[in-house]
Amino acid sequence: MNFIDDVIQRFPFSQEAVIAIDGEGRREVHCFSHLFARSLGLSGAMLERGVRRGDVVMILIGSRIEWVIAMLACFRMGAVALPLNPQLSTADLAYRVGATNPSLAIGETRYLTGLPSGIPAFDMDDLERIFDEDLAQATPAAVAELAPEDPALIVFTSGTTAEPKGVVHTQRYLLGQATQAQHWFGAEPGDLCWCTAAPGWSKSSRNSFIAPWLRGAKSLLVEGRFEPETRMDIVRREGVNVLCQAPTEYRILAKRTELGPAPSLRRMVSAGEALNPEVIGAFREATGLEIADGYGQTETGAVTGVRPGEALSGREGSMGRPLPGIETRIEDGELQIRAATSPTFFGSYLDGTRFEGEWWPTGDLVTEDEDGYLFHQGRNDDVISSSGYRIGPVEVESALLTHPAVAEAAAIAAPDPERGSVVKAVVVLREGAADEALVAELQEHCRNQTAPYKYPRLIEFTDELPKTASGKIRRAELRAREG
Repeated sequence: MNFIDDVIQRFPFSQEAVIAIDGEGRREVHCFSHLFARSLGLSGAMLERGVRRGDVVMILIGSRIEWVIAMLACFRMGAVALPLNPQLSTADLAYRVGATNPSLAIGETRYLTGLPSGIPAFDMDDLERIFDEDLAQATPAAVAELAPEDPALIVFTSGTTAEPKGVVHTQRYLLGQATQAQHWFGAEPGDLCWCTAAPGWSKSSRNSFIAPWLRGAKSLLVEGRFEPETRMDIVRREGVNVLCQAPTEYRILAKRTELGPAPSLRRMVSAGEALNPEVIGAFREATGLEIADGYGQTETGAVTGVRPGEALSGREGSMGRPLPGIETRIEDGELQIRAATSPTFFGSYLDGTRFEGEWWPTGDLVTEDEDGYLFHQGRNDDVISSSGYRIGPVEVESALLTHPAVAEAAAIAAPDPERGSVVKAVVVLREGAADEALVAELQEHCRNQTAPYKYPRLIEFTDELPKTASGKIRRAELRAREG
């Protein structure tokens, strides 16, 4: 098997594959012929620099067409792609270099300078020369005949509670995206799909171009930082049909911008953490569409999702049902996955450790309604035990977020001599000053919104919550501050 033969060469070469908008606003349409030719040339240059099948190639490029081409060149020759978030610090990069020992780095100069010395590299000027058909080119690498369990991709976990782990996905992971592409992502032939996740995260690796192509759709890449004021303008101008954003992005758009109709939009999806019902309602009112939440982990790929055509009314905040063919169960409140039923389950960690069991423990707590829809209640290590009650942080946070003064919130356990621990909320305000009156108001608001025992007995105000680069709240860091 090989992604080039199995996917790229099955399209008419004149068919549009990617629309790319660079940091200056320049728009360029790339057909499959263009991607095939440029990845062919890059594979030859990589081969000439000593890259061989099974070698790790580090990719440090933003949401640009060169990122896609570098990934395809790796897939072609059987090199292992390691896309990284360009925002990583020099310490982050050094950690990943030490863990993977890359044979080559491909990236923008401003990001390559953060790497330890001694790593061979291609920068954007090198790629421009490699892509120049008027210059002599190295002999391209042959399309490697790969086995389903051969390595294809390395993605590091977000490191919410510990050092990030390098997860090795195999070749079957690439074509295995077909299930979620159809039953959650929801792309259809001819659609334009925009997954806004930055390169380096599992969601971008599977949904920025792989999932759309598996459904006969094309993808949109937009270089640059998230700008709330222009995000939906781009959706309308480009005629985006499927929009995949992080929960944080949906929340910010709902709170800081005036939402309005987006006639081209047919589907909106989100994953990464629970999306509060108020945001779903705001987008429903403005666009007439639901935000279909989903769930997965770096190790598993997509596991659950609200499927196309399913109504959310009364189930806002649900992460959907298990995708077709994927078996799950709930043990002591924890979601577990039968590994053999997941088409995108990981091969191993970088140290070679494999999961040998039958049921993968996700560490995520869920509840299930009578129709099989799942609701995320937080991580095992996020659960707050107070006076004999087990309290998930998500419900507390969702209650706080319905108050107009609250922009962001995190709920954690704080030590208490009588109750063992109590719920503490760390809150970012939209505006205005924090005082004791507001504390009392927020506490009463939570009592009215959820079970009284779940209200935060302690409230701390802050200017910013600690987050991973992918936007997840680092509750572990907040807990550590409690001593």
